[in-house]
Amino acid sequence: MKKAVTARKSSAKDADGASASKLIDGRIRELGDWRGEMLARIRGLIREADPEVVEEWKWRGVPVWEHDGIICTGETYKEVVKMTFAKGAALDDPAGLFNSSLDGNVRRAIDIREGERINEKALKALIRAAVALNGSKRKLAAKRST
Repeated sequence: MKKAVTARKSSAKDADGASASKLIDGRIRELGDWRGEMLARIRGLIREADPEVVEEWKWRGVPVWEHDGIICTGETYKEVVKMTFAKGAALDDPAGLFNSSLDGNVRRAIDIREGERINEKALKALIRAAVALNGSKRKLAAKRST
């Protein structure tokens, strides 16, 4: 029988007492290359776009940013840093940032390779749109329950 895995919120502690934010700090340091720098830059842009964002550490080591639900994740692979937007298919992307996971009905992702630049203004707009979408779904659910 498989054991259920629970997600850890930023206020929760890891087995060694580390918060999600500290675990993300550690991942950035651990990478020690362009991927760590890019993850740190993405994290900064997310915080600039949404100062109320909550950082989480889920699925055995994936940085996750939430506000009324998941906004996006920050996965690191050998060749890319991937930002996966949980409800990306429902977001307008006028700047064409989404370049991965384009066939799905729900998620969309942005794969960033070494040396690529981020359109910071467009990324912040996409993050704000994801937050607004999460908020609208939360308000709709609250309205239905009353």
